[in-house]
Amino acid sequence: MKNKIFAEYRFFLSMPRDMRLVLITNMIYAFVLPVIDIFVGAYIMRSSNNPSMVAVYQLCVYTGIPFTFLINGFLLNKINISHLYSFGMLLSGISMIFMMTLKEINMVGVSIAGFIMGISFGFFWANRDFLTLDTTNDSNRNYYYGVETFFYTITFIVVPAAVGWFIVQSSKLGWFDGEISGAYRVVTGIVLLLTIIASIVIHQKKFRNPKQKKFLHIHFDVLWKKMLALASLKGMVQGYLVTAPAILIMTLVGDEGTLGTVQSVSGILTAFMLYIIGRTTKPKHRLSIFATGMVIFLIGALANQILFSAIGVIIFVLCKVLFMPLHDIAYFPIQMRVIDVLSVKENRSEYAYIFNHEFGLYLGRFFGLVLFIVLALYVSKDFALRYSLVIVALIQMLSIPLAKNIINHVNKTSDELKANNPDLVAPKLDY
Repeated sequence: MKNKIFAEYRFFLSMPRDMRLVLITNMIYAFVLPVIDIFVGAYIMRSSNNPSMVAVYQLCVYTGIPFTFLINGFLLNKINISHLYSFGMLLSGISMIFMMTLKEINMVGVSIAGFIMGISFGFFWANRDFLTLDTTNDSNRNYYYGVETFFYTITFIVVPAAVGWFIVQSSKLGWFDGEISGAYRVVTGIVLLLTIIASIVIHQKKFRNPKQKKFLHIHFDVLWKKMLALASLKGMVQGYLVTAPAILIMTLVGDEGTLGTVQSVSGILTAFMLYIIGRTTKPKHRLSIFATGMVIFLIGALANQILFSAIGVIIFVLCKVLFMPLHDIAYFPIQMRVIDVLSVKENRSEYAYIFNHEFGLYLGRFFGLVLFIVLALYVSKDFALRYSLVIVALIQMLSIPLAKNIINHVNKTSDELKANNPDLVAPKLDY
């Protein structure tokens, strides 16, 4: 076992140094994301007892992201990408501090905090996506995302359990004068510290900025339009998965301790399975991984709809924990491959596609969250929690034939480019 671990470590060291630095930075920040994704929503729900306020918070987060992608594109002409990347990570901690200092949880305060968090995510994801694209190639992206999702899955198991235990114990034992907000402030301080450490790591190397300054385009190849459709479907499910689980658990199951425990039930085995998938699979296996994740998500949504109880929520969250990393392992390499090919075919900056892709995600997120808010306000909260997830899951099944079509299309386009001008495209498209 020891030799196997060292062998995997040596394999990791065989990867390019710049790729390893980006991975390590993301691994550290992985400890922050579960807190942001789960407990910020739980904090708003606990303080307001209003599911719509959680949805409004997320809508403001998602509105801030594409806005920041636009600003980031202009700033990349003057500021090094590492500075912008680290600023995004630090800003997520600042957003949480703002939330914790609100005297009253209301729509205005929640909206501002959400927009600040959206700005932080915008700087983080815009620059992370370019750094990932620039430091990897199609042959090692399964491994890259396998390691990343392995670590993200571990943190989404360990961090919710640890934070949930800490919050509950602080309430039971009367820490911080019995004020649960004190426990949230400690968690926020730890988040800020982790973002500082991650920022230090990413500055160990000066990464290059995108070469071409122009990134605003209106007309794109039909292949990219298909990719935007896939992004919209992904965005729709994202809109629900950062809102519904916390509300479901707080409504049907219990407190933050249960929230953390439920997230941990999936177990460490899931993370190791994902690492093995990333380590051993090839680009040709991506569609199978993608489809498996979609089916698992549909099963979880159906279980929640049929049972609509604590058991149903637990099954749904277990399926969610499996679905998200399986989806990402397949989705992101497909996206990166499309950008690889089209940036050559259309002679455009890679960041042009990264920026445009965010609007596809935003369209889906906006539709998903608005659907949830409308159902919760004008039908009932129970209806929104029970049936909308199934609707979203069924719509998501359209992603499978669409992803298959994109993979076939990008491979055909790549072959045509290499046949027409092998000297030009070989460094970009051949690995």
